[in-house]
Amino acid sequence: MAHPLEDLIDARIRAAQAEGAFDDLPGQGRPLPPEDDPENALLNRLMKESKAVPEFVSLSRELARLRAELADTGDRTRRGEILKEMTLMDARIALARKAYQR
Repeated sequence: MAHPLEDLIDARIRAAQAEGAFDDLPGQGRPLPPEDDPENALLNRLMKESKAVPEFVSLSRELARLRAELADTGDRTRRGEILKEMTLMDARIALARKAYQR
């Protein structure tokens, strides 16, 4: 079943083509750059442009921050809390890596 807006979108694209909105675009007539992963090319480009990283990378950065905080903290209670957070963070990183590799 087609999306309800498909006809409207097609009509707008045809109208833009008729008005010349797609004429003289940068790169016109040149081949598209090669893609290592063509199925996910758009997603990969959007992630790169928004400087997104896989979840396990951002979690690893948070773990590094916790390690630095642990080194600077003399309060025994806070050190215990940080160690608990670090243990949970390790588990989250392992799960995120496993999910990323699928």
